Amino acid sequence: MKRIPSLFLQVVVMLIGIGVLAFMLWEPHLEGRNAHATLFEIYFNDLFLAYAYTASIAFFIALYQAFKLLGLAGRNEVFSQSSLKALRTMKYCALALIGFVAAPLAYLLVVRPGDDIAGGVAISLLIIIASAITAAAASVLERILQKAVDIKSDSI
Repeated sequence: MKRIPSLFLQVVVMLIGIGVLAFMLWEPHLEGRNAHATLFEIYFNDLFLAYAYTASIAFFIALYQAFKLLGLAGRNEVFSQSSLKALRTMKYCALALIGFVAAPLAYLLVVRPGDDIAGGVAISLLIIIASAITAAAASVLERILQKAVDIKSDSI
């Protein structure tokens, strides 16, 4: 891959990360119950928010691995063990994110079946589907890349 497209994609990945981080820090101030709350009350008294921030660690690790993989592609080092490790880490992060999103979804469906949870379920399913697609793509690419790395190492 040429250096310029790889650099452009790295900038896009970085902008996605900055945008998601800004949204995660800004959105809690918009909730109805947090309209007149202090920063301490918003960030330290809400267990759901702490859970969401903990779950987002997997997303940001996967985003960093994508950034690293694009850097390897820009240097023509795609067929290496480090790119395999980046893909494997992205797959595990996507699977962890599915678990982090499915657990509160199951809680809402089992413990609070009478509440109106349609919006939360829709967003959760969207995140689960996107993470499953990411995990499947990373798994397929990892398998293909593993075969190419094995062939390359056998020829050397």
